[in-house]
Amino acid sequence: MKSNVTFLSNGLKVAGHLYLPDEHTRGRRPAVVVSHPFGGVKEQTAGLYAERLAAEGFVALAFDASYQGESEGEPRFLENPFARAEDIKSAVTFLTTRAEVDTERIGALGICASGGYVPYAAQTEHRIRAVATVSGADMGALFREGLGGGQSEDVIRQMLDQAGKDRTAEAGGAEPRLERVVPETEADAQGWPTLYQEGRDYYRTPRAQHPNSPNRYLARSVDQIAQYSSYDLVHLIAPRPLLMIAGTEADTAYFSRRAIEKANEPKELFWIDGATHIDLYDHEDHVPTVVAKLASFFGEHLGA
Repeated sequence: MKSNVTFLSNGLKVAGHLYLPDEHTRGRRPAVVVSHPFGGVKEQTAGLYAERLAAEGFVALAFDASYQGESEGEPRFLENPFARAEDIKSAVTFLTTRAEVDTERIGALGICASGGYVPYAAQTEHRIRAVATVSGADMGALFREGLGGGQSEDVIRQMLDQAGKDRTAEAGGAEPRLERVVPETEADAQGWPTLYQEGRDYYRTPRAQHPNSPNRYLARSVDQIAQYSSYDLVHLIAPRPLLMIAGTEADTAYFSRRAIEKANEPKELFWIDGATHIDLYDHEDHVPTVVAKLASFFGEHLGA
């Protein structure tokens, strides 16, 4: 059963979908916050996983990040990692107010960029009792180093120069400058890494296209993204458990490897053989395996 909900994060009204198990009547259950990718909204992969987790007996909350989707916040499409982490903490707070939820049994799941934001939030949010990621990525490292690393530091320096100019222009009345998240067309995607080609197929086709996910982010977000690192303090999650799920063919898989190396026990890196980063968003060849692993993990650590 899905219902529309709202809660506050940094004074902004955040829109969410709360999923309850169909057989739910009385009693408090374990719950999972599900946070969406960069450029995504709750109606896409985050909602899919929230719905599947509810079918496994969990209360699940998918929500739009502040400044995005149906949530409040100006300028629109701001991608602020620190606000994203606060949204996750605020989502946990919201769940603690729900009669359906056992406040001592709340976990969190992050997908793609939120596979960085959720562990980052959980480093200092001890109400998150179990942490999981799917196709996790560190957006700070991605912008600073490029996908796979090796990007010249001049690139991020130039982007930061432009971010300052954008702030000045906005102060003078200019419209905020937006950039694309993924290539807009198949022709545009030629020559791009697999992540972006498949991202275009996911976000810009009927497969997952949504009017609240217009393939844009505020360009000057880079000056907040660049100073953020998802996993530097990932060891602080322990002794709470960490599960990271990644495809063996994902060009972002190295993020999960790096994070698991830094994390303390209990931790697990679970591989989906043959899957790419975007495959784990919705492909039925892989999603049931991912959901089964998540349900087992959260069931073990939050209680079935």
